[in-house]
Amino acid sequence: MWEGFDEFCRVEGIEEGAVRKLFKHEPEALADLRLLETGEIEPTEFERRFGPRLGIAETEGLIARMFAGVGPEERVIAAVRAAREAGVRTGLISNSWGTSIYDPEALEGMFDAVVISGDIGLHKPQPEIYELAADRLGVEPESCVFVDDLRENVRGAEQVGMTAILHRDPEATLARLEELLGLALSTTGGDR
Repeated sequence: MWEGFDEFCRVEGIEEGAVRKLFKHEPEALADLRLLETGEIEPTEFERRFGPRLGIAETEGLIARMFAGVGPEERVIAAVRAAREAGVRTGLISNSWGTSIYDPEALEGMFDAVVISGDIGLHKPQPEIYELAADRLGVEPESCVFVDDLRENVRGAEQVGMTAILHRDPEATLARLEELLGLALSTTGGDR
């Protein structure tokens, strides 16, 4: 995600890392993000507030521009599908940005449960969102493996008893998933 946001910064002509810095160092920016994620403000209102913080005058379509460089990690998607085909119950917990960044057809058949923050008024890393996902999967949090690229979300999952993997590199994430699940989820040569 951060690499995609950095690409957005380059395209917009602002300092690389500006998005991350705002969320990390400006409590008001993070508060607005949380309101967006839980559906308490509309995307256009978030864009109107966040654009000026970045020094961007044209706020219309800001979220779409921010996510233009963010794409799926195909190897991890293939691993999720392989795990599900092997009988592992799979779920998605996502903090919504008030707009669908997921292609519903691409998600078809991937997950037994989907929890989107804006639909339920909770966000990662709140403990309740992880507990809800486990409940929807019909399992205890302690039997869940959670993967996320944000350290705070990993900590949130661990606080409810989930085993969590901080995703930084697809190969490392897949190796750890294979170890935890006792399944072969990837192939060498990238044909999955």
